[in-house]
Amino acid sequence: MAHHPQEPAHAHQHQHKHESAHTHTHAHSGHHTDIDWAEMASHLEAQAELFAPLYERALAWLGKEITEPGLIVDAGSGPGVVSCLFAEVFPGARVLAVDGSEPLLERARARAARLGYTDRFDTLAGDLPGVLDESEYPADLLWAGRSLHHLGDQRAALAAFADRLAPGGTLAIMEGGLPSRFLPRDLGLGRPGLEARFDALQEEWFARMRAELPGSVGVVEDWPALLGAAGLEHARSRTFLLDLPAPASDRARDYIGVLLSRLGDGFGDVMDPEDRAVLDRLVDPDDPAGVYHRPDVFVLAAHTVHTAVKPV
Repeated sequence: MAHHPQEPAHAHQHQHKHESAHTHTHAHSGHHTDIDWAEMASHLEAQAELFAPLYERALAWLGKEITEPGLIVDAGSGPGVVSCLFAEVFPGARVLAVDGSEPLLERARARAARLGYTDRFDTLAGDLPGVLDESEYPADLLWAGRSLHHLGDQRAALAAFADRLAPGGTLAIMEGGLPSRFLPRDLGLGRPGLEARFDALQEEWFARMRAELPGSVGVVEDWPALLGAAGLEHARSRTFLLDLPAPASDRARDYIGVLLSRLGDGFGDVMDPEDRAVLDRLVDPDDPAGVYHRPDVFVLAAHTVHTAVKPV
């Protein structure tokens, strides 16, 4: 599934939100594909904070791949958790967080202020990719973390991203990976394989979401080839793991509980009735078999980053 690390079990990034390969670690309505990102702000923030170790490893890898950038653009920044990580990892860089949701950018600015990055942290509100034309300078590093798949024409968006790079600049996109896992295959409740069945529901939602985007164009998701078609070179890919073993922390349990509740809200009426009954138990704060109490809850996720460089 498509994850969006700052998205919710089905909910992303209209054009942002780091977080989901499809396990659209989100949760949306099973029938509607419109996403209210501002409403999901706290969940997006909690998800990105939980996934911070994965992002830190990805950014450390980028730091070895590129020279110190002058301007980093986070295209689809959401609430700015990853934007601020860029400011931390690259202390000589200016960071521009770009998103279509002003409420999320407010959170990004507040986070940057708390962390002391205000003097080199800016935000830009508007729809990707066109809003990037309002940026005064080309980017040395443009990052799109699980935001590209919320744009109808991904090939055209990559070309637009490449146009905003300085010669020698790097485009890095986080797309693909593996569905996240939080529970054992056999829970001791209902039929084994519950999360795999949730994956199938979310994959169908993701396909509908993509099809209903303005200007939607189908494309083979061969990201290195697409980066090459955008005029970039030296494509590389690497996958980063988030491994938070059982027993999960309270923060992880809260995140999983919210995510599963969103799945129930979005897909409960199309779920197998037995699966829905199991889900109801899993999200019940008072049920000892639920995710808030059982000892075997964990977080395991894999997100892939693809990079390429603009010719000098």
